[in-house]
Amino acid sequence: MPAPPHRPPPPAPLAWAAGAFVAIDFETADHGPDSAIAVGLARVEGLEVVARAATLIRPPRPRVLFTRVHGITYRMVERAPTFADAWPGLAALLDGAAALVAHNAPFDRRVLSACCAAAGLQAPALPFHCTVQLARRAWGLKPNDLASVCGRLGVPLRHHDAGSDAEACARVAIATARLAHARG
Repeated sequence: MPAPPHRPPPPAPLAWAAGAFVAIDFETADHGPDSAIAVGLARVEGLEVVARAATLIRPPRPRVLFTRVHGITYRMVERAPTFADAWPGLAALLDGAAALVAHNAPFDRRVLSACCAAAGLQAPALPFHCTVQLARRAWGLKPNDLASVCGRLGVPLRHHDAGSDAEACARVAIATARLAHARG
């Protein structure tokens, strides 16, 4: 009888979180995925937030439909850098990262891809992980919007401030990684 094939052990839970990862959050001006008006990033190494960056962005169109959500008006960003000008400096936070995380990752992935495409920049080739899904699996939380998850975990949040949202998302990912590690 032949020996069974060798199978490598399954990866550790949330193995991507063991090294460096970056949480990202966008606020948008309108329904277009290329309409980033603010971006925040929080870099995590060794399950600690080690760097943060956030900036306002002048969107490609002068209409801002979501001021009621994030409080940002076109007047506040009319002299801000475009995504093409802002992203290269921010992207340095991604150096050596294993993944990007976002709360409702499909939204932030779509915005990042659209903004990079519109700016003629290469989108990061990092996998995205969603803290909505991580929180749902770890704690079965409902609702699982960022404010509710942060409230349950005691994570500080100024909701719809891109920098605060990115750091809060990083802290949710850290909490889920620690829980996964504790559970083995």
